[in-house]
Amino acid sequence: MDPLAALLSERPPRQLSASELSSGIALLEVAARACRAELDALPDEIQQVVFGMLCDALDPRSAVAYSSASKGLREPMQRVGEGAGKSPLQQLQEENAAAAALCRKLRVRSYKALREAKEISWFNKGLSTTDLATLGKLIPVLPALVTLRLVEESYTGPDGGQLVQGLGVGALPAMTHFVLENVRVGDAGASALAAALDRGALPRLEGLFLRKAAIGDAGLVALAPALRRRPALDFLGLSGNRFGDEGLAALVAPPPADAPPPQAEALAKLHGLDLCSTRIADAGCAHLASRLRSGALPALGVLYLQGISSSDASYQAVYEARPGLDHPRGGVRLLAPLHPWVGGGGHTGPLTQ
Repeated sequence: MDPLAALLSERPPRQLSASELSSGIALLEVAARACRAELDALPDEIQQVVFGMLCDALDPRSAVAYSSASKGLREPMQRVGEGAGKSPLQQLQEENAAAAALCRKLRVRSYKALREAKEISWFNKGLSTTDLATLGKLIPVLPALVTLRLVEESYTGPDGGQLVQGLGVGALPAMTHFVLENVRVGDAGASALAAALDRGALPRLEGLFLRKAAIGDAGLVALAPALRRRPALDFLGLSGNRFGDEGLAALVAPPPADAPPPQAEALAKLHGLDLCSTRIADAGCAHLASRLRSGALPALGVLYLQGISSSDASYQAVYEARPGLDHPRGGVRLLAPLHPWVGGGGHTGPLTQ
């Protein structure tokens, strides 16, 4: 073992004499110079990739230290690129300040608590579009998060498009339930969510709730194929959106004629589907009834259609198409007891407020 490794591996560290301490410091300085030389020898492209991987808005110290240690990276990280208003280090500094402001607003006790949280449940916190954009940038550093619930009281809630766009490749690997209510996703956000799901984000997703999220037909048509490729999806809540028959048809579309048997029916484990207060009309109900009779959504046990635009006869025909299908009455607020991850009930966690 070389002298530096021997020095660092001592457990417990022994008390050093003055000469031994001086010798140890010299060894560390030699090692540091060697590391800096190796860093400087890396191509610029690789250095920037490493810097990007170290960028953490909750704890920027590693990225700052790396850019300070590497002569080849120091100047590019402080340079404002053509057409850019800030250098990479300035941008990281601003993201850290925004993360700190968000934590203060939500009374999160520490960065560590946020990073290690398994559940984030924030109700009526007055989140702004900027807050959601900040949370979107923090998504890559929240690997333990299992449940995210953001529920705002006002129907004209914040724009969550940038939150959805923060879902990169393999983002939120532990998450099973993603809940947004009165957070505008819109058609563009639904398309961005579809792209993220197809890139491997939310691989364990079981419950997706996008209530009153301003999703129209175009948005659901874009999102539906990605949802249909999620075999573990157990509950899908889309109440209060503005899609109608076209979006519904995309969601329950029959599989391609050449699909192999394991893919014969999409959403095979979907137990609950909430389509309350949408613009589904008679044609959409007729199509849904036909698909249910043909074996679509084989595990479906609960279906909410209250407040849709169809006639009573078309509404009732859907439930007649699948004997035993539960259709609780009394309005969309029945969703809370139906599924513990919606509304205010159910599991609580360290960041439940």
